[in-house]
Amino acid sequence: MGKILPLLLAFLGVAVGIGAGYFLRPDPVLEAEVTSPCGDVGAEGESVDHSVEEPAPSTLEYVKLNNQFVIPVVEEARVGALVVVSLTVEVTQGRKEEVYFREPKLRDAFLQVFFDHANAGGFRGAFTNSNNMSILRKALLETAKDTTGDLVSDVLIMDIARQDV
Repeated sequence: MGKILPLLLAFLGVAVGIGAGYFLRPDPVLEAEVTSPCGDVGAEGESVDHSVEEPAPSTLEYVKLNNQFVIPVVEEARVGALVVVSLTVEVTQGRKEEVYFREPKLRDAFLQVFFDHANAGGFRGAFTNSNNMSILRKALLETAKDTTGDLVSDVLIMDIARQDV
């Protein structure tokens, strides 16, 4: 019985693995989803358009804000770390100068968002996990839209670093 039990457990493990692989396999690729080197072609040879409703890349412009943001992380009434962030904003083409004209107001609003995020504990621990970053991105975009109206369409976090003091 002592020699049969390990063999039985190994067989059971293999059987469960095969069953899990069979039931959890991805759906087979449909022929219509396969792309040819010549592009997407429908049944009769006509082109198929799979475009998503996004602005064309040529209609967007990215504006890097001039200076980095330095955010202190206060722990027990003292600065425990500094977080340095670089931002770029996405605007429609031709509106780059408007961003530079409104940059002081925009930087002030962004700094307030960063301070609130730091005070809520957003830069502690695993501060770059997807939940923390999505909360921060959403707050930055809402603030940009409140400050500039329809000028800014997205805020991109280009660099982020934390230095413990």
